[in-house]
Amino acid sequence: MGLKEEFEEYAEKAKTLPESTTNENKLILYGLYKQATVGAVNTSRPGIFNMRDRAKWDAWKAVEGKSKEEAMGDYVTKVKQLLEEAGAST
Repeated sequence: MGLKEEFEEYAEKAKTLPESTTNENKLILYGLYKQATVGAVNTSRPGIFNMRDRAKWDAWKAVEGKSKEEAMGDYVTKVKQLLEEAGAST
């Protein structure tokens, strides 16, 4: 299985993460996903009154400079870690 296929598989598995997954971890995943699928941030930062989208934009900006392949690998690793933690806590 290639990296792209593994990434797509774990993107689906990420949807099964428990609701108890922290916002911080969700934002990390969001940033890595956007970097892997879109590349560098290509929009302006949302305004201060749009906190949710601003946090998502900041998470994406935080991984700027990673290649798409590096972001895919980091995403898969993070989802695996979160799934293991979720399994250990049940």
